[in-house]
Amino acid sequence: MSDSYYELIDPADPLGERFRATDMVRSTWSSHIQHGGPVSALLVRAMERCERRPDTRLSRVVVDLLGGVPADGDLWVTATLERGGKQIELVSAVLHGQGPDGAPRPVARASGWRFQTLDTAALVADSVPPLPPRERGLNRNLAEKFDRNYVHSTEWLWLTKPMAPGAGESWIRPIVDLVKGEAMTPMQRLFSIADCANGIGSRIDITRYTFLNTDLSVHVHRVPVGEWVGIRSETRYGPDGVATTVGTLFDDDGAVGVIQQAVLVRPRPRPPTA
Repeated sequence: MSDSYYELIDPADPLGERFRATDMVRSTWSSHIQHGGPVSALLVRAMERCERRPDTRLSRVVVDLLGGVPADGDLWVTATLERGGKQIELVSAVLHGQGPDGAPRPVARASGWRFQTLDTAALVADSVPPLPPRERGLNRNLAEKFDRNYVHSTEWLWLTKPMAPGAGESWIRPIVDLVKGEAMTPMQRLFSIADCANGIGSRIDITRYTFLNTDLSVHVHRVPVGEWVGIRSETRYGPDGVATTVGTLFDDDGAVGVIQQAVLVRPRPRPPTA
């Protein structure tokens, strides 16, 4: 792949690994901020590499977006082993970006439970209905509607119509690297897409409202395989501007995990009248 979400500028910067984002991270809400997918995947990368053990893997990851993550300027990532253990570990990661004054400040953070793995193949059970096959999906050519941004980094096949009743369903795969020259791990690939659940499950007219998620909480019961990530999600709306997206994440073999997102719903400002 010739394109990527990030380029590693300095792995030994005193503030942490220093990156610079490409246009592929830019959000559809604003070109000045990043989509949550690349941010989440970069934090997962840091946690996977933190005092790495081959006999463990991430089970649950919570990502908090501490405001709009700037799409321009330097970014720094650090990771910490918060709690070590033979069977259970807690790791965390923080992404710093440049604030309005140019000084680094935290813009996103994540925590992850990392479990020791063992063979439980005899216990495998999953009653979640699978997603329909990709052959039924429709490419809505989202990239034609935007300047170069996150949607240009994916191949996106819709299985349901936007804003239709019930859960939304899509198959998506990233077609760029997370970090230039690096192959994505299965978990990095999953998190580069998972944040799209909010949009897939929305039933809101985007010309009238915005709906921004401030986090994502993902529990992964099986490490995904393959290039494609499937999402089935719906958003539940409260009466006071607060909503929650809930969903299931898939690979070709079935469900791999579940996701929840907190969503802030706001009416779009009306244009001034003449």
